[in-house]
Amino acid sequence: MAQALGFDFGTTNTVMALADGSSTRSLAFTSAAGTADSMRTALSFMKDPLAGASALKVEAGHAAIRQFIDHPSECRFLQSIKTFAASALFQGTLIFAKRQTFEDLMEIFLRRLKVYADGNWPSDITRVVTGRPVHFAGANPDPALATERYNEALTRFGFPEIHFVYEPVAAAFYFAQNLKSDATVLVADFGGGTTDYSIIRFETSAGKLSATPIGHSGVGVAGDHFDYRMIDQIVAPQIGKGSLFRSFDKTLEVPASWYANFGRWNQLSIFKTSREFAALKKLVRDSLEPEKLELFVDLVDHDEGYPLYQAVSATKIALSSADEAAFDFAPLGRGGHKTIGRSDFESWIASDLARIEGALDDVLEKTKTSPAQIDKIFLTGGTSFVPAVRRIFTERFDHDRIESGGELLSIAHGLALIGERDDIQQWTA
Repeated sequence: MAQALGFDFGTTNTVMALADGSSTRSLAFTSAAGTADSMRTALSFMKDPLAGASALKVEAGHAAIRQFIDHPSECRFLQSIKTFAASALFQGTLIFAKRQTFEDLMEIFLRRLKVYADGNWPSDITRVVTGRPVHFAGANPDPALATERYNEALTRFGFPEIHFVYEPVAAAFYFAQNLKSDATVLVADFGGGTTDYSIIRFETSAGKLSATPIGHSGVGVAGDHFDYRMIDQIVAPQIGKGSLFRSFDKTLEVPASWYANFGRWNQLSIFKTSREFAALKKLVRDSLEPEKLELFVDLVDHDEGYPLYQAVSATKIALSSADEAAFDFAPLGRGGHKTIGRSDFESWIASDLARIEGALDDVLEKTKTSPAQIDKIFLTGGTSFVPAVRRIFTERFDHDRIESGGELLSIAHGLALIGERDDIQQWTA
């Protein structure tokens, strides 16, 4: 039987699900790092002398992380590649002297997942339903460009049909399978790079689920931005942010943009090969605090971005259930061991919380929907566990209307179920 593939290409994690009738199942991926039904959206490239001078050993997901950890100085590691999708400024990156476009990276990632899926990858896929955020991440995102890039990468696999569905719509459809009665549902999907909302009216007639989209909104702010705020407060000052250097007869501040690159995981490996990093290394000798810039250079040279990501994530997760938590990152020396209070963290992310709440206001206002008209609120995605995020909803809606779950699976399984429907055009973005 022909099958529909739901493809949730996430900023942090990627999940694929297959639909066969009314049931769905996640694709399992087996790599050198083990078996899992979700894969970190990451790639690593390493020269493989056994396969020839120009050959590369490419891994994806958890195996990419393992290859990078085992061979940090020999690997090119990329993660959060989805955040480049809508950027016209991103025309590709050099990987061992070969330029790879976004479409190339997405194709390489998918081909590795196909290898890891092995016998689980079906040969009779007739539809691929791909999730996309309501608003892509980035300073000036171009959604048409992102869709074009997605389509190009997927077309290389020869799929007969390719459809795009808003990620919160897919999550809403997944949630609606368990509704006991007709309901107006607000879905809030918190990803790594974006926060998206959809309001949908679900009704069942003669056993068939129908839906009326009421409205959507979104903002390019989510969990990765929270991580960046933490880095900006407790790491960046130790590696030279705000410090000064001499330039002829002037004293200037080290460019703050370099630290934005360090704070966003997807940018760090690009920064390592950039002119800016070369300029940073030259700037050390003119710095008034050279030891800070030397530490910055060392962190980049030794590819400490991923270990820092782990340290920040661990602290953020701990703060979801405690008033304070330890931050431990040994490469910073004594400055890498701190206690972080939840109140401090919430003050750092206040501007991001305001934008997330503003997008919620936007979807309610433009659809003329009052909180009382929402029957169910479904929160999904890892950032929904952050107490300050949950308060945005508990202060507006009754607790018994708020549900959460399916943090990794809801979108992919919703996409696969939509792919089985005859009225798929009603659901596409």
